[in-house]
Amino acid sequence: MLRCFEDPDITHVEGSIDPLRDIEVVETELMLSDLESLERRLIQAQKRAKGGDKESIAAVTIMEPLVTALQDGRPARTAIPPGEEEAVKRLQLLTSKPVLYVCNVEEASAATGNAFSDRVRALGAPTIVVSAAIEAEVSQLPEADRHEYLETLGLTQSGLDQVIRAGYDLLELVTYFTCGPKETRAWTITKGTRAPQAAAVIHKDFERGFIACETIAYEDYVTFRGEQGAKEAGKMRVEGKAYVVKDGDVLLFRFNV
Repeated sequence: MLRCFEDPDITHVEGSIDPLRDIEVVETELMLSDLESLERRLIQAQKRAKGGDKESIAAVTIMEPLVTALQDGRPARTAIPPGEEEAVKRLQLLTSKPVLYVCNVEEASAATGNAFSDRVRALGAPTIVVSAAIEAEVSQLPEADRHEYLETLGLTQSGLDQVIRAGYDLLELVTYFTCGPKETRAWTITKGTRAPQAAAVIHKDFERGFIACETIAYEDYVTFRGEQGAKEAGKMRVEGKAYVVKDGDVLLFRFNV
C-alpha cells in the first residue's frame, strides 16, 4: 500500500510524498533480510557440496544467482533460474514473491488515478488505485446502497474487490462453487487445476473416488435462477477427469469410494 495523495493534516514520516522512494525503502529492507538469510544457507550448502552431496550441489546452483542479485540490489524474483520456481518458493524469500502495488489516492482521483499513481504504474508491476477514504465510507453503508454510491464516483467496484481480484490474478487463483439446499461454498484452486484435484480441496476421498462432475457456468446459474433452471435450459454438462475447472464454475461431484 503506497501513499499517493497530499494532505497537510496527515504527515509522512519522510516529510514529503514520493511513492517510488517508499517502494525503494521497503524493498531494500526486504532484500537485506533475504540476503542475510540466504548467505548463511549458501555457505552451509557450499560446504556440503564440496563433499559431493548432490542435493547441496543443486541448492548451490539455485542460490548463487539469487545471492548475486541481492548483493547487486535486485530482488530475488529477477534471478530465479529457469525451471526452478518451485525450489525457490521453498526458500521462502520475501523478494521472490510477486508484487502488487496498491496506490491510496484522494477521493477525487479514485476512478482515474493521479500523477503519483501514474509513476508507480510506470514501473510495470501490477498496480491498482483505491481511496481508503472512500472504502471507509462504503463500509458504513448498507449493502444495497453501496453500488449506487460507487457509481456516483465513477467506480464500478470497491477498492477491496479490486485488491481481491488483482491478488487472485497475480497468484493465478480461481474460485469454484458448490451449492446445496443448506449452503453455498466457495473453493479456491490454482488456474489449470483439473476436476479430480479440485474435488480434493473439499475432501481427498472426492479425488480418489472421482467419477465425473456436473458443471454449470456461474453466468448461467445466475441467469436461469439456479441449478434446476440451468438444467432445463440445457446449460448443465457432465465433465470427466480431464476437465480444467473454470473460474466461477458451479460443480456437483460424483464420486464412489
